[in-house]
Amino acid sequence: MRFRHAAPVWAAFPELSAGALYAAGVDAPADTRRRAAGYTDRAVARLARGTEGEFPEVLAWRRTFSRMGVKPTQYRSASESLLRRLRKEGSLPRIHPLVDLCNAVSVAYAVPVAVLDVDRITGPLLEVRPARGDETYTAFGGGVERPAPGEVTFVDSAGRAHARRWTHRQSGHSAVGAHTGRVLVVAEAMHDGGAEAVAEVLKTVEEEVAAHWAATTATAVLTPAAPEFVFGH
Repeated sequence: MRFRHAAPVWAAFPELSAGALYAAGVDAPADTRRRAAGYTDRAVARLARGTEGEFPEVLAWRRTFSRMGVKPTQYRSASESLLRRLRKEGSLPRIHPLVDLCNAVSVAYAVPVAVLDVDRITGPLLEVRPARGDETYTAFGGGVERPAPGEVTFVDSAGRAHARRWTHRQSGHSAVGAHTGRVLVVAEAMHDGGAEAVAEVLKTVEEEVAAHWAATTATAVLTPAAPEFVFGH
């Protein structure tokens, strides 16, 4: 399987920093609550000094959404939505041990972190690219949508979209569940210093996966010169 950002995405958003992690063997039960709480506490401490709308990481994604023609106050990046919920409710939803951990890391670094079930993605290619208008997206409620032409999304080789509005929302089709054994984790940042943040996110998630599962992992930092991550041989 290959994962990449298409050349038009790098050209339109040269400030993008991206990285990916593949993990196989994450289907065993694990208790990540204590470790996740440590990352969440970091975000809570930062939110005590100012709302997420003041964070450079969040503002950078708002500018990106505006450039895509998306209203950033109507559609938020996933990390902004998580930070907003944490500020208002004091906690994050519990979904799956690995997803909960990645959501906590996401708020700690204030960057979007997507977690996809690899076995629900049709290969050989998953690509972040502008939609053509014929892709299908399955919402968490089961409804089927078609991303508008030009909307940046994650598209597999079957033409299935695994996200809406880039980092706004993932697909219910490739959502991680109890039977998930292999995952692709994608971190993306747009702010100054994003490359360092993405590298830290990958390192952190890889360490946490190793601490909680007997899993094999591989990571890659993605750039315009080296945009492709080959995984899951």
